[in-house]
Amino acid sequence: MKALAVAGLLCAGSLAQAAQFNVLVFSKTAGWHHESIHAGVTAIRELGRLHDFDVFWTEDPHRVFNDKELAKYQAVVFLSTTGDVLNDVQQGAFERYIRAGGGYVGIHSAADTEYDWPWYTRLVGHMFHVHPAVQTAVLQVRDATFPGMERFAPRSYATEEWYEFGPARSSTLRYLLTVDESTYKPETQWPGKAGRGMGSFHPVSWYQHFDGGRSFYTALGHLPATYGDAVFRHHLFGGIYWAATGRGIL
Repeated sequence: MKALAVAGLLCAGSLAQAAQFNVLVFSKTAGWHHESIHAGVTAIRELGRLHDFDVFWTEDPHRVFNDKELAKYQAVVFLSTTGDVLNDVQQGAFERYIRAGGGYVGIHSAADTEYDWPWYTRLVGHMFHVHPAVQTAVLQVRDATFPGMERFAPRSYATEEWYEFGPARSSTLRYLLTVDESTYKPETQWPGKAGRGMGSFHPVSWYQHFDGGRSFYTALGHLPATYGDAVFRHHLFGGIYWAATGRGIL
């Protein structure tokens, strides 16, 4: 009887320790390296403790981008990745992961990643073109029914490196946030490219069902201090939660 009681306690302890889901955070850069990456990792780990999900962080694609390892995770976060970060074999494994029902979360320069991988550009939804200097501007809520959107005011000030994007790469995008270009100066000039803004509809965050899985993207997250903002953190959690579970849309 004593042995059975001990076994029961051990079993109960194991059940109590099981997290809701597992998240892989991937932050390899093959271009610009954002100062905010470590703040982002810290924020996602703290969200994991707050909302009971496990987080594993790596910048080594050889370690995790294969069928066996990816199967351990319900969502993969591309945290300010840049450039060509996966080889052909790793790309194939990630495509199979999404087609099997996995979730993708792209943060900030995840849209400045893998331009020559057409499937990935469709997964992200829009690709980065250029940005002006960091400025304060007005965020506008387009869809308050998505997880993590309920704490945003309909219009609120935020300070960000406002990405200007190219055209939509997918026809199934659902938009969550836009920025009001009349509240900042979107014009910029880079060597070989210019930015003039995107006009009356300038997307900042969106989601979609894609190729059997789920994709969420937010362009917010350039500044390290942004990851300490409670509203942004809740927005990020909502995207992770939906990507991992598919639940929460009203």
